Amino acid sequence: MAPGFEITGFADEIAPAMDEQIAGLQATGVSWVEVRGVDGVNVLDLTDSQAETLRSRLDDTDIRVSSIGSPIGKVDVGDDLEDHFRRFGIALQRASQLGCDFVRIFSFYHKDQNPGNVRDVVLEQISRMARAAETAGIVLLHENEKGIYGDSPERCLDLLTHAKSDHFKAAFDPANFVQCGFRPGPAFDLLADHVAYFHIKDAVADTGRVVPAGHGDGDVEQILKWADERGISGFVSVEPHLKADDPEYGGTGVERFAIAVTELRELLDRLVG
Repeated sequence: MAPGFEITGFADEIAPAMDEQIAGLQATGVSWVEVRGVDGVNVLDLTDSQAETLRSRLDDTDIRVSSIGSPIGKVDVGDDLEDHFRRFGIALQRASQLGCDFVRIFSFYHKDQNPGNVRDVVLEQISRMARAAETAGIVLLHENEKGIYGDSPERCLDLLTHAKSDHFKAAFDPANFVQCGFRPGPAFDLLADHVAYFHIKDAVADTGRVVPAGHGDGDVEQILKWADERGISGFVSVEPHLKADDPEYGGTGVERFAIAVTELRELLDRLVG
């Protein structure tokens, strides 16, 4: 496997139950997890006691947490942002409790409004969160999710340069750029100086179908090669999003997760082959 990259993943795509998630991670040889759903509950909705219990369960199986896969920023700019900022504080707390350095966030939906009309509000909220993350010693990872302010390469760059913070970086998701009509290669070239983490799934441009890494139009192998050449290292987080009834990549949750991990490993092996 390419030096500098460590595989992690969203194990709640294996199953809602944490015991099954742990078993699936062990079966695929993955020793890191990006925590999102725990026994059917979002990680931010756990009690402090449940979070501590989760830490113990993972410690007992030598699985470590790479990031909190939080839903922060996946609300509309017209929602109660003060209440949402308080929820963001829980995300920082969970990172500390689970012993990780990263929290995944988004940059807000905006219904039918033009992105330019919500820019000031979005930048204010992102800067506010970045300052809080710096105080907490946590790095925020912005995912280029479909339909949010930062779903284009240029607006991602706008967010990252405006924040001017080592505690606000990009979680680069090639498939999401494909599904938004952007070429991931040029997007990576634009954002490379800010990328600290990768979400690994791929997509077919013509249909939007999600496929394992290397089987779509996400340029995943080339992007990771460029990242390695630039000295970018860190986590590559498997987020399969494969459909159970997909004729080529379907199956149970653990089977789909295993397919995604296997394809990523083979891709990384080719980088050093």
